Amino acid sequence: MPSAAVATVETIRSHFPALDRVHHGTPVAYFDGPGGTQVPRAVPEAMTRYLYHHNANTHWAYPSSIETDMALARARQVFAEFLNGTPDEILFGANMTTLTMHLARALARRWAAGDEIVVTELDHHANVDPWVEAARDRGLVVRTVRLDPASGTLDWRDLERCVTPRTRLLAIGAASNALGTITDVTRAAVLVHAVGGLCFVDGVHYAPHALPDVRAMGCDAFACSPYKFYGPHLGVLWMRRDLLAETPFPRLAPASDGPPERGETGTLNHEGIVGAAAGVEWLASLAGDGDGLRTRLRATLDALHARGAALVRTLWDALATIPGIRAYGPPAPAPRTPTVGFVVDGLPSERVARALADRAVFVSHGDFYAQTVVARLGQQPAGLVRAGCACYTTELEVARLVDGLRGLPRR
Repeated sequence: MPSAAVATVETIRSHFPALDRVHHGTPVAYFDGPGGTQVPRAVPEAMTRYLYHHNANTHWAYPSSIETDMALARARQVFAEFLNGTPDEILFGANMTTLTMHLARALARRWAAGDEIVVTELDHHANVDPWVEAARDRGLVVRTVRLDPASGTLDWRDLERCVTPRTRLLAIGAASNALGTITDVTRAAVLVHAVGGLCFVDGVHYAPHALPDVRAMGCDAFACSPYKFYGPHLGVLWMRRDLLAETPFPRLAPASDGPPERGETGTLNHEGIVGAAAGVEWLASLAGDGDGLRTRLRATLDALHARGAALVRTLWDALATIPGIRAYGPPAPAPRTPTVGFVVDGLPSERVARALADRAVFVSHGDFYAQTVVARLGQQPAGLVRAGCACYTTELEVARLVDGLRGLPRR
C-alpha cells in the first residue's frame, strides 16, 4: 500500500494549474503523460526566478554568472541523487534523442568495421536510429532483437543469440512507451558485459514511474527526459565516469574537456535545467521533509507506482469488457507502467482520440516513435490509442475514459 506520508492525489492535483482547464464544459482528464506530463507550479516558478534574477552565461567572474554555475551544479547534484550517480556523471542536452545521437557518434569512433550493435524491436526509435546511423557511418553490423507481439515483451532467447563476442553495445529500453512493458535491463547488462560490450539504457518511459538506480541496473549509460516526469523539455544523460572521460566526443577546441562538460555541446538551456531539478525536488517534497532527497524520492515513486498499478489494473480489466477493443502488452498485474496501448475495431486511432477529446479526455494516438512495435502488432498505419496514468490521475478520470470508449460510435 502507498505510504501515508506521501501526499494524496487531491493534494497533488492542487499543484497543477493545467488541471483547471475546461473543454466543452468539462474538466480535462490528461492521459497523455507518456508523451509529456503537465507541470506543477514549482517548475515554472523556479525557471522564472532564474531568468529574472540570475540569467547569465557560465564561468565568468561576475555574480549572476557565478550564480548560474551554482544553479547548474545544484541541478547535477539533484539528478545524481535521482539516478544514483555522481554530479560529474550527469550531462544535459536538448532532449534524449539529441544526447543519444551525440553519444552514438562518439562511441562509434572507437569501433571498427564488422563490430556489432544490438537494438530491439520494442524500443522507441530514439534508442534505435542513432545507433543505426552510427553503424552506417562506421561499417558496423546491427542486430535487432525480436519483440514477442503476443506478450509485448522481448524474446530473450533472441537477445541471447544477438549478443556475440563482436557486440560493442546493447541499446535497450527500461520500459516501452507504447505498451508499458518493463524490461529487466539488469539481466541484459550482465549478458552484454560478459562479452565485453556496453549497455545503454533508454529510461525515458521508466523514470516517471520507478526510481532509477543506474548502479543496480549495471548499465554504462542511462538517458531520460524530465518533461515526462513533471519538468520542462530537456534531456538528461548519466554516463559512467570512466567511460565519459575516455569517450571521444565531437567538441569545439575551446570547450571544456573535463567531465561532465566534455560530453555537452554549446550553451545549455539553463532555465530548463533549473526547472528540471525543481521538478525532481517537487516529487521528493510529496514525501514530506527530512531524510535525504533520494530517500524521499523513493517513498514518493514507490507510492505513485502502487497507485498507478491500481489504476492501470482497473483500466485493463474494463477494456476487456468492451467489445471490439484489444489492449496490448503485459496484462496487469505483470510488471508494467500505468500505460496502455490499445485499438478499437474499425476505428483509426486518431478518430478515437478525437472522439475522446470531445469528452475532455486527452489521449495520444499513432506510433509514438515506437514505429516497429506498432508494425509488429499489425496496426500500421492506423496506429494505437495510448492512455497513460500520471501522479494526478484519479479513479474518476479512468471511469470517464472507459465511459468514453463505451460510447464510441461504431460505423
